[in-house]
Amino acid sequence: MKLYFNNEQLDALAKKHAGEYKKNEPFPHVVIDNFMDPEALDKVLEEFPNPGTKIWHDYSSHYEKKQELNGEGKVAEFTQHLLYQFNSAPFLVFLEKLTGIDNLIPDPYFFGGGLHQLNGKGKLGVHADYSKHVRWPLDRRVNAILYLNKDWKEEYNGHLELWDTEMTECKKKVLPVFNRLLVFNVTDFNMHGVPEEVKCPEGMSRKSLAFFYFTNGRPAEEVDQNKKLHVKFTDRPGDDKPATVDTDNIIGYEKNPIKRFIKQVTPPIIYDSLKSLASK
Repeated sequence: MKLYFNNEQLDALAKKHAGEYKKNEPFPHVVIDNFMDPEALDKVLEEFPNPGTKIWHDYSSHYEKKQELNGEGKVAEFTQHLLYQFNSAPFLVFLEKLTGIDNLIPDPYFFGGGLHQLNGKGKLGVHADYSKHVRWPLDRRVNAILYLNKDWKEEYNGHLELWDTEMTECKKKVLPVFNRLLVFNVTDFNMHGVPEEVKCPEGMSRKSLAFFYFTNGRPAEEVDQNKKLHVKFTDRPGDDKPATVDTDNIIGYEKNPIKRFIKQVTPPIIYDSLKSLASK
């Protein structure tokens, strides 16, 4: 199959955007439009599973109403081929030059990444991401999100919001339009999310590919000693709920990382059957 990443093109993009990446607020990030060959993304859309397909993992809580799909054998052949390329050396070198973070390590399990989808009324509350890889003692440092939504309009919502650390102001909103790449640093203080419910027409959904990258260790100033290893959700000013809630308070969230990983990679019908048998 075709390789879609060209070293020279990626190097040029990294050099073009590296300065902007470091300066952007509220934390280092960049938005790059028309990132790659649209033909590849058209093929991914052809294979993209419908919302009702049983292979999706559904999140449903006050803070998360989304679908996620990752793991070997769950995505179609071309999509799997393309996902692997985001874990390849050319893309890693591109990210290192863009972000200034050396020795990045990809996640072959795509834990929490892979295919994402928000349907009507879907959302993802503002949060700081989980800090550690679920299986390895590695620190999550960079997120890359590639959007797949053609003809997406402002009134559909779905913007990814980037907030300041104190949660006083949304500094940037990123509309999830087709072939737009968003890359940003991950720390215990970098707050982001899709808090406004998606309002796309019936038959549409907010689709994206998500990739996470790690290092062995991280700067001490990126660590909140009071934050647990999993996700911390935080309400915006004016929202109804308490100021800060983490996943200890979300019904159905599996706090054990190994059990959480098993739940992520097991088809829901099989996971629920095994859980039922274990409870007898």
